[in-house]
Amino acid sequence: MAVTFYDLSTDAGLKKLDEYLLSRSYITGYQASKDDLAVYSSVSKKSLDAYVNVSRWYKHIDALLRISGVSAEGSGVTVEGYAPASEVATPPAADSKASAADDEDEDDDDVDLFGEETEEEKKAAEERSAATKASIKKKESGKSSILLDVKPWDDETDMKKLEEAVRSVQKEGLLWGSSKLVPVGFGIKKLTIMMTIVDDLVSVDDLIEDHLTAEPINEHVQSCDIVAFNKI
Repeated sequence: MAVTFYDLSTDAGLKKLDEYLLSRSYITGYQASKDDLAVYSSVSKKSLDAYVNVSRWYKHIDALLRISGVSAEGSGVTVEGYAPASEVATPPAADSKASAADDEDEDDDDVDLFGEETEEEKKAAEERSAATKASIKKKESGKSSILLDVKPWDDETDMKKLEEAVRSVQKEGLLWGSSKLVPVGFGIKKLTIMMTIVDDLVSVDDLIEDHLTAEPINEHVQSCDIVAFNKI
């Protein structure tokens, strides 16, 4: 379902976006997509310190663009009331008089003021670039706090066993937190439970599909949904 934002160059527009990102890491879905790029390019370049969620999201997308780019398609997003920046002007052609002077002074072509980059210098530059990218990636590789809704099959499901089954899923980078039972209706309760994950080690979608709703846990669990997803 497409999402629409209005005039992100104004405080009112940024406030709405900040509220929208309160429980989201990305504009749509669970990975950076072209939807994030569309909003990113429309956000005002003024200080975002007053909008904590927008600032966190903007820095994250900016880092992704500098590291590897964003290719996921997304669900579709519209930003209204925003005029895209004009195209970058083409640099003016070199001055004809200067060009003529260069042609006349052909002897200077043999002079390299800066010298060719040696193999050692090229290797050192590549190592510096790799180290910079690794440093940026390390900073961006953080944790996420996620709230899950785990629903049983019916009112006869043993909720204590259901929670034990959920917590039995153990993976490197996964830490289960507090939980509580919430009445749904007709005597049925659901389990809401917090978990913290290391983003590089745990995929939430795989965790739900391959573990929380798979055998043998699906004997107790009918469905598992993400209620809130926040970067830490």
